Amino acid sequence: VQLQASGGGLVQAGGSLRLSCAASGRRFSSYSLGWFRQGPGQEREFVAAITFGSQNTYYADSVKGRFTISRDNAKDTVYLQMNSLKPEDTAVYSCAATIRPGVRKMETYDYWGQGTQVTVSS
Repeated sequence: VQLQASGGGLVQAGGSLRLSCAASGRRFSSYSLGWFRQGPGQEREFVAAITFGSQNTYYADSVKGRFTISRDNAKDTVYLQMNSLKPEDTAVYSCAATIRPGVRKMETYDYWGQGTQVTVSS
């Protein structure tokens, strides 16, 4: 599976962005998908994940209630809608795919896309 993230940019605090991650390859619907981010001088951290059947979604506490992950299996795409953005959300956001359980953990994921920069100004 190859992943291509897009949709990043510069936005003011309180604004919104929607990230997309398009996948190529077979059996997209069989994969659980996650978003991770890495801020300046910080380690990469979990943001959100959605299981292969879209039955379950998971969020980091820091984004719960503001971010929404969704997927469109017909388009082989996963989305991250980000609302009420804060300066601390500034990071490079990456998408990843896995068929294994444990979607909050980076080591679970086998496929990674390149990141897209999100910058939130105060």
